[in-house]
Amino acid sequence: MRIIVGVSGATGVEMSYYLMRALRSIEECKIHLVMSSGAKVTWNLESKIPIEKLTALADVVHDEKNMAASISSGSFVTDGMIVMPCSMKTLAGIAAGYADTLIIRAADVCLKEGRKVVLVPREMPLNRIHLRNLKEVADAGCTIVPPLLTFYNGARTIEDQINHIVGKILMQFGIAYDKFVPWTGEEEEVIEDEE
Repeated sequence: MRIIVGVSGATGVEMSYYLMRALRSIEECKIHLVMSSGAKVTWNLESKIPIEKLTALADVVHDEKNMAASISSGSFVTDGMIVMPCSMKTLAGIAAGYADTLIIRAADVCLKEGRKVVLVPREMPLNRIHLRNLKEVADAGCTIVPPLLTFYNGARTIEDQINHIVGKILMQFGIAYDKFVPWTGEEEEVIEDEE
């Protein structure tokens, strides 16, 4: 398995660390990481985890300006791409096919090759332009997994919430995640028919 992870400059960049750890735990999964310059700035503002701990989880780290990278070509076969978090700027670029960075180009390539693209948009509230672009990327074949709070899983910490989101993302690739707590349904009482 080969997965591309794009990290853009939206808030919530530390979520990508949990995603990368989950992917790293999958045997024979090769991870190609691209971080935008904005993501690096946001990382330093938001996270106490050294950025080197994130990049060390990747098999290959690409420069966002390297448009000749392997992942910029459809002939380099991958299982798809995850952009987490996905800024509204990156989302707009994907929606318009304006591939001026390697993150957008790699997503564009995955879409043209019919590969899975999962976007984790981070913005609130959403304006009409954001909503239009979300519809555009969904129509183009992207799966949208917004990092929303979940309560049915008994989450007590931010880490629990992030692990739930990571589990939902990995489900898109058919990957089970041991830290994901799914809804199993309410137990129904079985009523025996009286004869």
